Amino acid sequence: MYIDLDDLQALQQLDSARALPDTVDYHRQFADGWELAGKWPSILPAGEIRHIIVLATGGGSAASVSLLQSYLFDELRVPLVLNQGYTIPAWVDEHTLAIVVSHSGNTEEILSAYDLAAAVGAKAVVITAGGKLLTRAREKSHPVLIIPGGMMPRIALGYIFLPLLGLLQQLGLVPDKTAEVRETIALLKVLAGHYGPAIPAKNNLAKTMAMEMDGYVPIIYGSLPLTDAIAWRWKNQMGENSKLIAMYNAIPNLHHDEAVGWDAPSAYLKRFYFTFLRDIEDSDKIRRRLATSQEILHHRAAGVREVSSQGESRLARLFSLVYLGDFITLYLALIRGVDPTPVEVIDLFKRKMAAGE
Repeated sequence: MYIDLDDLQALQQLDSARALPDTVDYHRQFADGWELAGKWPSILPAGEIRHIIVLATGGGSAASVSLLQSYLFDELRVPLVLNQGYTIPAWVDEHTLAIVVSHSGNTEEILSAYDLAAAVGAKAVVITAGGKLLTRAREKSHPVLIIPGGMMPRIALGYIFLPLLGLLQQLGLVPDKTAEVRETIALLKVLAGHYGPAIPAKNNLAKTMAMEMDGYVPIIYGSLPLTDAIAWRWKNQMGENSKLIAMYNAIPNLHHDEAVGWDAPSAYLKRFYFTFLRDIEDSDKIRRRLATSQEILHHRAAGVREVSSQGESRLARLFSLVYLGDFITLYLALIRGVDPTPVEVIDLFKRKMAAGE
C-alpha cells in the first residue's frame, strides 16, 4: 500500500504512537533533557577516573553514547568505551567510571554488566526511567538520574545524550557546553519546520529522500571521526522505524575493503541507494574521498545523494544530520503504509528468550 506523504490524515492514522509529533518536538525534549542534566545528585563519584565505560544498548542509549564519542573525539582526555553486552572488559576497576544506561531499566544485558562492574569496584552512576535498574542502583547506593519514561527509547535521545554530556561536564571532564546545546535546540526547532509532516514533499528534503529510497536497500556512509556515529544511527533507525535492513560504514576505512563490492554486477548494485554524510570539519582528504566515491557510484547504484550538516557548533551540526535521518526513517515506513512504532520482531525475540528461561 502506497501512502501519499502529504496526506496528513493518512499519516496521523498510521502513526499509532505519535512518532512524528514526538520527533517534531525534539527541541522541547532537548530543552527538558538539558534541564535534567543539571539535576545530577550532588554526591558523584570522587577520586581519579582513568577510563569511562558506558553500559548501554539499543536505539536510544547506545546511539547516544556513540554520538557522544564522535562529538568529544578530540576533546575528552579520558577514554570512553561503549559496552553493549552481558560482560565487561578486564580493565574495569576502581578507577573506572561506569555509566549505566537503560531507558526501561529492564535491559538484561545492562543489568548483568552493571552487577559485574559494581563487583569489581567501579564508580557507578545510573540513568534510567525506572525498572529493575532503579531498584538495584538504590540498593547499591549509586547516584541515579531518573528520566521520563513512556516513549520509545529511540526517540528519547534528548533525555539520554544530554544527561550524559551534563555528567561529564559536572565531573569537570569537559568544559561548559551550554552555548552549543542552546544552538542545537534552536536549530532543531527551525529544522522541524523543514522536515515535519505539514511541509509538502516538494519542499521537504526528508520526504523527498524517503521517496527516492523507497524500494531500495539504504546504505549510509559517514566519515571518521565525526559522522560515523550518525551513519550508524541512520542504519539502526532504518531497522526500528522503517522495518528495513540497511547498511552503514565510514570513510576512509570502507575504501580498504567494502568498496571492492562496488564492482558487483549492475543488477545487484542497482538495488542500493547510497547516502553520504558531509560536515564542514571533514578534512581535505575526506572531502576528496567523498567526491571520488560518489563519482564511482553515480552510474552504478540506484541512487547517490550527499547531505551536509547545518549549524555553527559541532553539536548542532551533528544533531542536524541525526534529525534528518530520524524523519527519513519514519517516512520510509509510512510511505509503505507501515506504522513506524511497533517493533514486533524484537518483541517476538524477547518472548522466545523469556520462554527459554
